[in-house]
Amino acid sequence: HCAWMESSAVIYCNSVLGARTNTEGRESVGAAMLTGRIPYWGYHLDANRRGTHRIVLDLDITSTEDWGLFGYWLGDLVQEKVPVVEGVRQAPNLARLKHFGAAASSSGGVEMYHLLGITPEAPSLEAAFGVPGGGQVPAERWHYGEAERAATRAKINATATDAKVDYVMLGCPHYSIEQIWEAARLLEGKRVHADTGLWIFTPRAIRQLADQAGYTKIIEDAGAHLMSDTCSAMGRLVPAGTRVAACDSVKQAHYLPAIMGIQAWFGTTAQCIQAAIDGRWTGELP
Repeated sequence: HCAWMESSAVIYCNSVLGARTNTEGRESVGAAMLTGRIPYWGYHLDANRRGTHRIVLDLDITSTEDWGLFGYWLGDLVQEKVPVVEGVRQAPNLARLKHFGAAASSSGGVEMYHLLGITPEAPSLEAAFGVPGGGQVPAERWHYGEAERAATRAKINATATDAKVDYVMLGCPHYSIEQIWEAARLLEGKRVHADTGLWIFTPRAIRQLADQAGYTKIIEDAGAHLMSDTCSAMGRLVPAGTRVAACDSVKQAHYLPAIMGIQAWFGTTAQCIQAAIDGRWTGELP
């Protein structure tokens, strides 16, 4: 039993770790820290962790971008319910699970999901829906295929019209050391455009690892910045004069236009870094 408060952390805690938390506030988290207690309700209870929607994948989703798009579609569909996803052919890695959960909790209020045969409380459909004794699972299914993916990509990019990119933000959810290595590899020997800022966000402990590995120097030599323990939406901070941003996080593409009043392009890490180098969004890979 945990007391966590950030939405993309809460959905990871419940779904991937199999631990139990609700989305708490600062006051209740502070009280839990002092008392070692949290009210026994919501996702602490077995009954509330059972699946409510049966989702079938009609296509392979393997990239971090695809997992983000799928999560955004899913959250919009189920809102605050508990989806059960079947048809995942390749188990997602940590980064993809983070982006999937963050997207689902942005477009909806999803705090828990089940991936059939992958997440700890979904060894079978019956277990995920709370009927392990051979009861009935929902017959109604929602399908996610090519049409749904294309429509979701168009929706998340709906605020973006201008090709000139002032700011590229990477790392919400915060980057892992593997993702920082990927960014450093894409930036090595190159230079960020003079009119474009590139900020990469990571936890402080990961920043220290990046410093030791030499990744931070590669990033800074390219004119980018590796930053810790915040993000542009939470900190309400972007480079001065920013009108158009690009990011590899569906969560940030959702929140930056609403919170900062700017346009936001969504794409892969490679597309975003290429936009930072060119100063323009083309949607092309380097």
